[in-house]
Amino acid sequence: MREPVRITSRENPLLAQLRRLAHEPAGYRKTGQAWLEGDHLLRAALTRGRALTQVVLTEAAWADPSLREIAQRAARIAVVSDALMKPLSTLESPAPIAALLALPAEAPAVLAGVPTVVLDRLQDAGNVGSVLRSAAALGIAQVVALSGTAALWSPKVVRAGMGAHFALHLVEQQREEALDALGVPLIATSSHAPRSLAEAPLPDPCAFVFGHEGRGVAASLLTRCAETRRIPQPGGEESLNVAAAAAICLYEAARQRG
Repeated sequence: MREPVRITSRENPLLAQLRRLAHEPAGYRKTGQAWLEGDHLLRAALTRGRALTQVVLTEAAWADPSLREIAQRAARIAVVSDALMKPLSTLESPAPIAALLALPAEAPAVLAGVPTVVLDRLQDAGNVGSVLRSAAALGIAQVVALSGTAALWSPKVVRAGMGAHFALHLVEQQREEALDALGVPLIATSSHAPRSLAEAPLPDPCAFVFGHEGRGVAASLLTRCAETRRIPQPGGEESLNVAAAAAICLYEAARQRG
């Protein structure tokens, strides 16, 4: 069994780097590494064959055989006190174990011909993570985030995604023109669309487009869409939360695929 490095100083360079990653949503774009908190995310990453470059855990976590086994699968291991772990987290109660995940050295390219979700300037990290969870659960292969969307690998989005990131091909910071490479019809939702979501077969594969929480899908992007569909709302409400709308659309597409 490998022994960890024990860090006792708040000024340690590794801890300084991790604090920045934890509190700068797009910090991973500079370092090429994402910050994962909690054993659930670490196990999900390892199950999908992702490489953990550095695990940090508390003394109590190191004494736990199940958490120590996770730590042993990382390239490097560091043990810290509870007091030093707390600033590395955005949670009220910090997880006892966290890790750095290596991201691809080159930005992933848009894949053609696969079921896709397009995110147009979604701002809320919780919404983005929830959409990713639905996408992973309902057979979506790829998520393309246009510029202005919350950073996909930010700690808050990763936490909300609950492991969905590792099941999806993620492409971010894209311009609308990049969607031409998808090679599948774009479908948006609108409360004014003449056809409801389940009224007619959906193209398979297709790319569902979900827009900004307040302003919806950009007008220029709507012109690229093959059609819009309406989500029936017999309760009479004006609109659905974007994450809820995404779950409904992706479920209907999965249902039609059988």
